[in-house]
Amino acid sequence: MNQEQPIIVGLDIGTTKIAAIAGRKNEFNKLEILGFGRANSNGVQHGMVLNIDQTIKAIQTALEACYESNPDLKISEVYVGVAGHHIKSLQTRGDIVRQNVEEEIKQDEIDRLVADQYRTYIPAGDQIIDVIPQEFTVDNFQNIPNPIGYSGVKVGANFHIITGDKNAIRNINRSVEKAGLVTKDLVLQPLASAAAVMCDQDLEAGVAIVDIGGGTTDLAVFYEGILKHTAVIPFGGENITNDIKTGLGVLKTQAEEMKKQFGSALSEEAKANTFITIPGLRGMAAKEISVKNLAGIIQARMNEILDFVSYHLKQVGLDSKMLNGGIILTGGGSQLRHLIQLTEYVTGMNARIGYPNEHLASEFKKELAQPMYSTCIGLILKGCNDYENRNRNLADNFIKVTAEPEPETAKPVEESNTAPEGQDEEAMKPQKVKSRAKLKGFMDSIKNNLIEMFREEEDDAKL
Repeated sequence: MNQEQPIIVGLDIGTTKIAAIAGRKNEFNKLEILGFGRANSNGVQHGMVLNIDQTIKAIQTALEACYESNPDLKISEVYVGVAGHHIKSLQTRGDIVRQNVEEEIKQDEIDRLVADQYRTYIPAGDQIIDVIPQEFTVDNFQNIPNPIGYSGVKVGANFHIITGDKNAIRNINRSVEKAGLVTKDLVLQPLASAAAVMCDQDLEAGVAIVDIGGGTTDLAVFYEGILKHTAVIPFGGENITNDIKTGLGVLKTQAEEMKKQFGSALSEEAKANTFITIPGLRGMAAKEISVKNLAGIIQARMNEILDFVSYHLKQVGLDSKMLNGGIILTGGGSQLRHLIQLTEYVTGMNARIGYPNEHLASEFKKELAQPMYSTCIGLILKGCNDYENRNRNLADNFIKVTAEPEPETAKPVEESNTAPEGQDEEAMKPQKVKSRAKLKGFMDSIKNNLIEMFREEEDDAKL
């Protein structure tokens, strides 16, 4: 085990669950899971914290389960995923004119360019969550992925800025703090999920990450290795459950169990002669529900979600012909039967389920390889990446600095603890005192010479 790597904790505050996973990278650059805990989420709706007390209790329950899995854990800082209806995004452009044009572009100049974007005008009630640079430009050179090492006068970039409601973000931070933790960073959930399920080939080919959670569906679109678009669709698994509850007249818990056990995203694939028996309430007769009707309700809501995905892809001009990697489905809602087929039918793009097992070490719980934990695994990866970047910057700024050789000067008189015989301590003082005496003697001689000169002029005048 690599002891130098810190332990990173990801905290996913979702509508249906709150999960806490602790891990760190090993010597093979894979994640070792050191602790895991989850709890039912009661105070969160549609990705937003509405009841802080219930959210605090759920966070503490998840932490206690995490400590039970590994009593040696000490958790103080967490990376928190953020989502919800309030999340918005916008595109901006920024430029700086360099002072030292003879030198190569350095990281601190890029940091200054990014920092300038935090002063972008946004509505009063919103707050900038993240600023993500896209392609850079250096003078007349465009589409540069990383300008460090280039030379030029003007450096610019296009930026993807993610904003959110101040009160919603404040509620998340307050819940985490009252649970005894410190929020290290807030990360947009689709970006965290993307980090967990994508590989370099997906990034190059271009993919759309669709994270179907309980309260929201998060979208992140990557093209040519660059984040092109993010969006939060205000529908998720909870909406499907509520549709089943309303449409079939059952309890919410029954609707959730039917969705998990018998649900299908394609009504055509459901058997028409198969029925589910639901026990009646307080002596009422049992209900028989058709599996085909259940699938029809699920398909109607999933069609709506996928229509939103197609709409956003068309908005940024990235359709089936542009994204060769297709759509990667992840999150708890991606486990619906026949969802891949429905996605391909609605969007016209290839689809697959994204599992966060690529970055995990060989020894891990199979439960953690499920799509519902993609966000949490991605948060840990984000923390590891931040740690590596900090170390790299420290190495560049401090380790490479070498002391310049001092210019050769007159060697000072070596001091010794004991004075030679016949020599008093006054003679052992530093040479600075002697140099002052010499300077005083020199000034006295100039003074005497001037006096003598004036005396000679006076004598000549008398004559």
